[in-house]
Amino acid sequence: MTSVVSNDPLLRADLNGIATLTLNRPAQRNALSIGLMEAIIAEFDRIKEDAGVRVVVITGAGTCFCAGHDLKELRADPSRAHYEKTFALCSTMMQRIVALPQPVIAAVHGIATAAGCQLVATCDLAVAAEESHFATPGVNIGLFCSTPMVALTRAVSRKQAMEMLLTGEPIDAPTALRLGLVNRLAPTPQVMEEAVDLAVEIIAKSPLTLKLGKQAFYAQAELGLAAAYDYASQVMTENMMALDAQEGIDAFLAKRKPEWKGC
Repeated sequence: MTSVVSNDPLLRADLNGIATLTLNRPAQRNALSIGLMEAIIAEFDRIKEDAGVRVVVITGAGTCFCAGHDLKELRADPSRAHYEKTFALCSTMMQRIVALPQPVIAAVHGIATAAGCQLVATCDLAVAAEESHFATPGVNIGLFCSTPMVALTRAVSRKQAMEMLLTGEPIDAPTALRLGLVNRLAPTPQVMEEAVDLAVEIIAKSPLTLKLGKQAFYAQAELGLAAAYDYASQVMTENMMALDAQEGIDAFLAKRKPEWKGC
């Protein structure tokens, strides 16, 4: 979708609190090489400390979002150490998204396959082009999409995830929306616009509340019911003690717009 000419595997552009990260290997369908994954991790580490960034949008240059791992790079060094490094690096990258204080939105066009589908499933939100497709097709080449499975099974139902994993067959964008893999659909030319609109809607909220809420969302999901409620109650109490919660409630009662302080 982005057509900027650059040799960098990852591009970043900041505007009005939104950091847009563009996977920039269009000739390789934005395959996740070691260099690209390292660049993404490094950028997330910078964004984590950047109070000026409120939301992150991830998209891809060229005709697709991301085709997964770079298979040519994988096979160029058929050693166990190389494979372990590649998959561990990818897992680290995905976990950086979950740990990032800022919400992350995938803006998807073309295809998102294998680790590319994993990336969509890992992002907090996703906007997809109406013509886009998603798949975990590793089974077709003898390589089960085991790491993409981790994110996929946390985004859609187990049986739907299993069907995608066992058959390798792609699903279209309306199906991805119905299954909960993506949040919104848009015509291909308007995907980034829709993603930015979603980001702007989020930016209007308290940054502290968003940080607390995102962290709590993923933490409670790993707990049993009683432990989840105990944990969430503690988070609610902590949130209520924050100035932004007090300001938000007072503004609501006074029928005025809140002025967030981020604390």
